[in-house]
Amino acid sequence: MTDEPLILVERDEERRVALLRFNRPKQLNALNGQVMDGLCSALEALDRDDAIRVLVVTGNERAFAAGADIGEMADASPIDMLRTNRIAQWDRVRRIGKPVIAAVAGWCLGGGCELAMALDLIVAAESARFGQPEINIGVIPGAGGTQRLTRAVGKSVAMEMILSGEPIDAREAHRLGLVARVVPNELLVEDALDLAAKIATKSPLALRLAKEAVNAAYEMSLTDALAHERRLFYLLFASEDQKEGMAAFLEKRDPDFKGR
Repeated sequence: MTDEPLILVERDEERRVALLRFNRPKQLNALNGQVMDGLCSALEALDRDDAIRVLVVTGNERAFAAGADIGEMADASPIDMLRTNRIAQWDRVRRIGKPVIAAVAGWCLGGGCELAMALDLIVAAESARFGQPEINIGVIPGAGGTQRLTRAVGKSVAMEMILSGEPIDAREAHRLGLVARVVPNELLVEDALDLAAKIATKSPLALRLAKEAVNAAYEMSLTDALAHERRLFYLLFASEDQKEGMAAFLEKRDPDFKGR
C-alpha cells in the first residue's frame, strides 16, 4: 500500500497556473472513486485560490486516464450505482469556474475521455488516443460520453466510435474538433502550461464569464444563449477589470487585471 498522493499538484504563482497530475501509473490512471474525489477536491481548492488563474490536468506518457476502475463496478447493482452516484464527480468538475486545460498523452478512454471533454479544452500529444470503449464490456458511456462526444464530433462519428468501441488518434481528434491542438509528445506539458499562462494574463472575471457563455452554447437555444451572452457582457461593465482593460487599450499599454 503506497502513501503517495493520487493527485500531484504543482503551483507556479509567478505565471498564476497550476498543474494537476494523476499518479496511478500501474493502473494507467484508472479513475476510481478516490482518484476522482482527490481531483475534484484539488480543483475546487484551486478554484478558490486567487493566486492561481488557470489549471492544467494531465496524466503521464502512457495514459491521461484509461477509463473508470471497472473493478469498482463489476458486481454493482443498480441500487449500488444510484447510492454511490460516482458519476456525480464529473458534475463537480463541470462546476469549476476557472479555465481548465486537459493535457492528454497516450490512452484517454471511457471515463478518462469523458473527463477530458468535461474540461474546457484539450491539448493532445501525438501519442494521444481517444475513445469510448464501454460497449466492449456490455454498457454505454455514462459520464457524458454519448452527449459531449456527439456535440464535439457530430452524430455519425460519435455513433461509430461508441458503437464500435474503436479509438481515434490525436490528428483525427484535431481534425474533428475534439482537441484544440496537437503537439510533440515531449512538449505536451510545457505547451499546455504556456497556453495556461497566456490565458492567465487575461481578466479572471472575463475568463469565468467567457467560459460560462461558451458552455451555454451547448445547453441553450440560440435565442436564449445570445440573451445570456449579452447579460454577461453587460455585467462585466461593473468590474474594475473592464475599466482597466479599455483604458490600457486606449493608452497603448498592457493591462493590469486584478480580478475585481
